[in-house]
Amino acid sequence: MPDPDGGLSRLFPGPAALAAVDPATLALPRARRATFAGLATALASGSVDLSAGSDWGQARSALAALPGLGPWTIETIAMRGLGDPDAFVPNDLGVRAAARALGLPSTPAALTRHAAAWRPWRSYAVQYLWATGDHAINRLPA
Repeated sequence: MPDPDGGLSRLFPGPAALAAVDPATLALPRARRATFAGLATALASGSVDLSAGSDWGQARSALAALPGLGPWTIETIAMRGLGDPDAFVPNDLGVRAAARALGLPSTPAALTRHAAAWRPWRSYAVQYLWATGDHAINRLPA
């Protein structure tokens, strides 16, 4: 990978390279291997478009049509991969635990109703809730 400063040496494999991976070589349960293969193939063929500027609703619908992808995964892809500032994962255990600790509703339905006031910035609320949790990833090394 050309990098004038010399710090970048690798790129994440593109969709075609991921689609070429033999799922049997992955250290995952069979169902997850099938999900990985289906998603990689859909990305490589262009039937799922997660590129910058793609339509968030269309991307969600295309992802939902793939076997093995549920609401948590789809919303996480929308948040992290598509940059949707309003993606929301009310069924995430970390989000629910953080909401409970902050005195917010913690069931997915109640949290979704409460979070309506955060629209269109619920992704930021998710990031905040994740950051408030007592998890090793939220602690800086000594």
